[in-house]
Amino acid sequence: MKLTDLDIIVTAPPAPGWGGRYWILVKLTTDNGITGWGECYAASVGLEAMQAVIRDVFARHMAGENPENIEKMFRRVYSSGFTQRPDLTVMGAFSGLEIACWDILGKARGRPVWALLGGKMNDRIRAYTYLYPLPHHDVTAFWTAPVMAAEAARDCVSRGYTAIKFDPAGPYTMRGGHMPGMRDIAQSVAFCKAIREAVGNRADLLFGTHGQFSTAGAIRLGRALEPYDPLWFEEPIPPDTVEEMAKVARAVRIPVATGERLTTRAEFAPVLRSGAASILQPALGRAGGIWECRKIAAMAEAYTAQMAPHLYAGPVEWAANIQLAACIPNLLMAETIETPFHDALIRSSIRVEEGFVTAPETPGLGIEVDEDLARAHPYTGDGLHLEMQEAPCDYVQGNAFEGGAPAPRD
Repeated sequence: MKLTDLDIIVTAPPAPGWGGRYWILVKLTTDNGITGWGECYAASVGLEAMQAVIRDVFARHMAGENPENIEKMFRRVYSSGFTQRPDLTVMGAFSGLEIACWDILGKARGRPVWALLGGKMNDRIRAYTYLYPLPHHDVTAFWTAPVMAAEAARDCVSRGYTAIKFDPAGPYTMRGGHMPGMRDIAQSVAFCKAIREAVGNRADLLFGTHGQFSTAGAIRLGRALEPYDPLWFEEPIPPDTVEEMAKVARAVRIPVATGERLTTRAEFAPVLRSGAASILQPALGRAGGIWECRKIAAMAEAYTAQMAPHLYAGPVEWAANIQLAACIPNLLMAETIETPFHDALIRSSIRVEEGFVTAPETPGLGIEVDEDLARAHPYTGDGLHLEMQEAPCDYVQGNAFEGGAPAPRD
């Protein structure tokens, strides 16, 4: 069995657009006709350039290879250009292709991917979700409205979720870490208070940030949130400043989580060694794929750290997350996004039920991709999947920021 063909489909989710502006899906085919699906997460270059990188990685390092040889292909890509160090774009391309290889291998053997990675540890995977506006909410006002957030939280709990994430502290700017304004701190506290009062002890609060604070700013904010006992304080400072993040972890009585923007165990290992985080959140479509993230999970075990695979993408990466989550002993939970489009794109083959996901028993990733639907929603814009704000923090009027891919208004 050899890898022969690559197809790339860029799909834009319709409004409200949760999961980013577009999803880069890859489809690999073998010489004996087996197809596998993968997804590359959050490219940091434009779509034409990223697709060229994906094609180059496949042609240079994977075409003609047996898809069983995951380790060999990873080492080729990791070493390409005389590097042997993490490269976010190249490894992002490989990650989606690697996921597709596992889909092929599972289908070839008639077994789910988790069965090829050590077997099933978790029959049901605890899921968490962002708080999103309910149908009657004003989409613009929602992100700065604690009362609406509390209402959305109650809805999530009524559907069985035991963990909910929100990130009211914005903005995420290209300027790096900043000191939060008092307005932003007060707003974050108000969100925590309203949501905690709404859900009581029925759900954990997951406080999301995206590397937007300085070390001192993160500590100041984190200490203000401590009375509401969030389960985690996500990526409080830029992800490449590991020792500074460790300072935050030591100063704040909330577990620190990080990993969405890291790639390969080379970047996760210092996080564990320094004590910068006790919860790792790799995005499988960027961090090296399923096998590399299985290694990261094993490293984390040695530090009693837990895994919470990240998702702000499409359902193919989600399916890979679920396969990994099913086979690791140090799973905390897995992120999920529920929209009709996510569900339809994989023909309802994986679903959240009462706040949990059951690991599929079907071969490969356990999904059936609706290829016609994927192709029927091409991306026609020129933005990136996610983007940082250029304007600095507004200390006068306060900040209202929806994240890196504001929802479409149509």
